[in-house]
Amino acid sequence: MEEQRRLEEARLAEEAALAVAEKEKARSKAALEHAEAAQRIAELEAQKRRSAEIKALKEAEEKDKVLDALAKSDVRYRKYSIEELETATEFFSESRKIGEGGYGPVEVLSCIRHPNMVLLLGACPEYGCLVYEYMSNGSLEDCLLRRTPTLSWQHRFRIAAEIGTGLLFLHQTKPEPLVHRDLKPANILLDRNYVSKISDVGLARLVPPSVADNVTQYRMTSTAGTFCYIDPEYQQTGMLGIKSDIYSLGIMFLQLITAKPPMGLTHHVEKAIERGSFAEMLDQTVPDWPVEEALSFAKMALKCAELRRKDRPDLGKVVMPELERLRALAEENMSHSTLYSAGPSPTNSQYIQGIFSTPQPTALP
Repeated sequence: MEEQRRLEEARLAEEAALAVAEKEKARSKAALEHAEAAQRIAELEAQKRRSAEIKALKEAEEKDKVLDALAKSDVRYRKYSIEELETATEFFSESRKIGEGGYGPVEVLSCIRHPNMVLLLGACPEYGCLVYEYMSNGSLEDCLLRRTPTLSWQHRFRIAAEIGTGLLFLHQTKPEPLVHRDLKPANILLDRNYVSKISDVGLARLVPPSVADNVTQYRMTSTAGTFCYIDPEYQQTGMLGIKSDIYSLGIMFLQLITAKPPMGLTHHVEKAIERGSFAEMLDQTVPDWPVEEALSFAKMALKCAELRRKDRPDLGKVVMPELERLRALAEENMSHSTLYSAGPSPTNSQYIQGIFSTPQPTALP
């Protein structure tokens, strides 16, 4: 019996030792797998970093090539020195800054000539700066945020028609339509007569002619634009088309008559129309709104801001006729319109992340 007890104890000790060995083996295996996974993650991160660095390097090289080519051969724009730009902008003073954004190739921008498109005067290729015409009344955003005198309803309807006209010009460029991709009040500038002009075509993309006529969509690797103004379908699918600009146009038109932030604006306007309180949504700094005409304008803007691209109206065939009608109404009543003072005087100059708006070239050294 004593021998049997010792054998049983030995067996139990052996089993315990084997169990401990199995646990240690499992722990060792798990640690090894964790180390291998961490190594794989580190390798993937390193690969992503290398890819990003290579991409950034290629983009920088392409930009340098474009600027170098323009500096040597392009005679369609005036070349400015960095000293001239520093003089015109008071050494890029913050007091003269009214916005910021990107810019596109000068080859495209220098070809754009339209009364409702900001004119590119020249560039400083060495520093990647573009020089636009002088727009003395700042941006539409300035007016809507009360930084400058408030616009009358007549001016607002006229501005809406001018924006539509300029956008239609971009969409009808030949041989390829040009999609702006970043329409918003900050990118609508006003001259001394409050004539509006579309600016910052830096994110614009040419749509290939093979898909331009009917489908007019083009898959982009990454979306661009400003939150609240970006076409939801474009944001989700990367499919770009001229109807992408129509969505932005709808949001901007609603802001034009309400002077309210873009976030949730379509919902608030729709609910106000349903409740019969639409007049309360209108910018209250304007005392004499033609409410029925403003309501018609708002309903058109809501159609432009439909979530599905196929539900948005055609700019040339549907939107522009209504805008022209409202412009005619505004011009008939323009003699009675005024600008309502509600803020400081307009800014005198503009620079937008290397894009400058300065007086005409004769004013520079």
